[in-house]
Parts: sequence; structure tokens; C-alpha cells
Amino acid sequence: MASWCVRAVRQSYSLVASPALIRASPRLLCTATQQKNGDEEADRPEQSAAEKALQEEKAVQEEKSKLDEQLKDMTGKYKRALADTENLRTRSQKMIEDAKLYGIQGFCKDLLEVADILEKATESVPKEEVTSQNPHLKNLYDGLVMTEVQIQKVFTKHGLVKLNPDGLKFDPYEHEALFHAPVEGKEPGTVAVVTKVGYKLHGRTLRPALVGVAKAP
Repeated sequence: MASWCVRAVRQSYSLVASPALIRASPRLLCTATQQKNGDEEADRPEQSAAEKALQEEKAVQEEKSKLDEQLKDMTGKYKRALADTENLRTRSQKMIEDAKLYGIQGFCKDLLEVADILEKATESVPKEEVTSQNPHLKNLYDGLVMTEVQIQKVFTKHGLVKLNPDGLKFDPYEHEALFHAPVEGKEPGTVAVVTKVGYKLHGRTLRPALVGVAKAP
């Protein structure tokens, strides 16, 4: 029995120490290493594909953000251009309307002198002498009055309105004060005397009325 155990131990030792097994061990180790490397290489493409997908997604997000910024910038410029165009259109329309309304301003100023002369002419005629016994003067006076009335109608038709502020509160935008003096029966700051009537063209003062303003004694 003891001899059999000794033989078994020797055979096992010879098997472990056999050159064939020793020569096969490096091959086995190389094969295992190659299999491990192959597994790592098989995992590497999957990892590289994931990284590539992440990079592509990041690039898409950056491009989208850039396009969003460009769109926002272009939208702002477009809105500002629309606002500028609308403002220009409004100003142009206002200028056209003002030209239509106030284009006759110079002509109206010239006609005001004619209206002033007609008014002074009618005021200078003694009313007591305008009778049927003096037909020539009466006809002349009536003609002057009708002419004055007609010219005022034409003025009104074209937006030209007479300003006769007697007794009204002094307004520096419509009246020009020639003097200030205490006047009995007139409140301070009101127009006491009108030396020359004024005119407004479509609400804009064309010629201020020349007035004297009452002040406190």
C-alpha cells in the first residue's frame, strides 16, 4: 500500500513537471490574454459610439442655441425695423396733413391785411350819415360790409378764425400784450383793450391779437 502511494505521488509530480504541460502553459496564458483583450476591444467600440453620440448631441444643442440666438436677434431687428417704418409713416402722414392744412398759411397772412383794411374802413364811416339821404355813402358802406362778411366766411371755410379776446383772460399763446394798466371795471389779468384782432388757422395761432391787459391799481 505504501509503495502504491509513492508511485502515485511520483506520477503526479512527473505530470505536473512534464515539459509538454510546461510548454502548453504559455499558450494557455496567451490565449486567455487575447480573449481578455478581445473582450475589452469589443466593449471599446460600444463606449466610443456612446461618447460619439453624446458629442453629436452636444454639438446639436450648441447649434440649436446658436440658431435660437440668431432668430431672437433677427426678430428684434425686424420688430425695430417695423416700428421705425411705422413711425416714419406716421410722421410722413402728419407732414402731409399739416401741409394740406397749413400750406395756405402765407396766403392767409397776406389776406389778413386786406381784412384789417376793410374792418377799419367800415369802422371809420360815421353811422349817422349812412342814410338813404346819402345814397352814395350808404351804397359804399353796404358794399364794404358785405365784402368783409364774405371774406370772413371764406376764412371760416378754410379754418381761419378771428380772435377778439375783449374781456377774456390774457393768454400768451393767443395774445400779445402791448401794455398793462389799471382799468376800471376790468379784472386784473384780463384783456381790457384790443388794438388789433388775431387769427387762428386750424387751431394754430397765425397772428396773436394785440391787446392791453388790465392790472391791479
